[in-house]
Amino acid sequence: MARVPIQMPKLGYDMETGKVGTWLKAVGDQVERGEVIAEIETEKSAVEMESTSAGTLVEIVAEPGTELPVGEVIAYLDDGA
Repeated sequence: MARVPIQMPKLGYDMETGKVGTWLKAVGDQVERGEVIAEIETEKSAVEMESTSAGTLVEIVAEPGTELPVGEVIAYLDDGA
């Protein structure tokens, strides 16, 4: 079982932090690569975040409303490897 970190994405060249708006997937849900898993709020808008890997969502680190720097881990997937 390989845990794959999901990180706060950089959604703009000047973005330094982002806020988790809503999780669209729950722990235990299967996630496909490219599937929308969360909404991330920036100073200017809310953006749908797509998963960069496929697997099972095993842990949500950042609850809705949590603001974190770009690159910080917000959740983990188990890729089944």
